[in-house]
Amino acid sequence: MSSERIIDVSDNADALADRAADWFVAELKGRPGPIAVALSGGSTPKRLYERLARDPWRSALPFERIHWFWGDERIVPADDARRNTLMAKAALLDHVPVPEQNIHEIAAAPVSPEAAAQDYEQALKAYYGAEVLDPDRPLFDIMLLGIGSDGHTASLFPGKPALAVRDRWVVHSDPGLDPFVPRVTLTFPAIASSRAVAFLAAGADKRETLSKVFAGADLPSAHVEAAGPIHWFLDKAAVPG
Repeated sequence: MSSERIIDVSDNADALADRAADWFVAELKGRPGPIAVALSGGSTPKRLYERLARDPWRSALPFERIHWFWGDERIVPADDARRNTLMAKAALLDHVPVPEQNIHEIAAAPVSPEAAAQDYEQALKAYYGAEVLDPDRPLFDIMLLGIGSDGHTASLFPGKPALAVRDRWVVHSDPGLDPFVPRVTLTFPAIASSRAVAFLAAGADKRETLSKVFAGADLPSAHVEAAGPIHWFLDKAAVPG
């Protein structure tokens, strides 16, 4: 059974970020207790994070109750600019009142990708309070995702073993790219344990890939499921013709 797809089109990437920020706040409004958000890397999500760090969005968010996670991460040194964590901190988390214990980073090198994946899975299970995901109790309230030109999302790449993993929440991932950079990623079951998923994609270079995904091609982004609807925030340039 496929999740409902909601497509939201904006004139440009800045307008897209505004729309996504409004949606983000609306999704969390009135939600009690701890809140879990999984962040994505990329320039389009960065625009969203910058908006969440300022009003009117900032003052509408219960930062003291939001826990921040990541959908994937490059296992490079902690000060490496390629880290999704660094980007999210610079754009958002360093500018808002987030308790340090609410930021759940994936380990950096020299920790091995395998150890980083195991550690992160244990951190997620500790937050969730169980070893097994309950379909009626999603792990994440919001899951933010991007999409690559090859159709990958998080660090789930076409044709790679991580796509088939169903008994783990987090695995190490070989993107098969040159130069090789080891990664850790959430698996499809962990991503699916989300109340709401949002893909953010801007630019004409995404148009062909999105056309394939929306047509049901066998690409990782097309296989994402969620407990609730999947929102696609696009700018006009990315919309398939």
